[in-house]
Amino acid sequence: MYEIFNKSLLKDRRKELRKSLTSQEFKLWFHLKNKKLGVKFRRQQGIGPYIADFYCKEKNIIIELDGSQHLNAKEYDKERDSYIKSLNIKVLRFWNSEIDKNINGTLLKIKENL
Repeated sequence: MYEIFNKSLLKDRRKELRKSLTSQEFKLWFHLKNKKLGVKFRRQQGIGPYIADFYCKEKNIIIELDGSQHLNAKEYDKERDSYIKSLNIKVLRFWNSEIDKNINGTLLKIKENL
């Protein structure tokens, strides 16, 4: 059977990413963890060859936080999103600046999509 979620090949990388959250990931995680929005989210969830910042299995939604490095990775992000959407998983993307400047607005958008 083909392994889609949390491929063992990416286990070490997922652990590394969970230990080194950006300040924006940490800030958003504070609002997502422990079912604060009514559903369970996981951090650094492996999906196929990719690792999602946050994933809600119950609602089939991924939340991605993008920093300036994503300005030069548009094609990669497009390919990644296409793969994830092919699994019927919705992708929500937010810029780090949105988390820093308007966390409440970001949370409202997430709630609207849950």
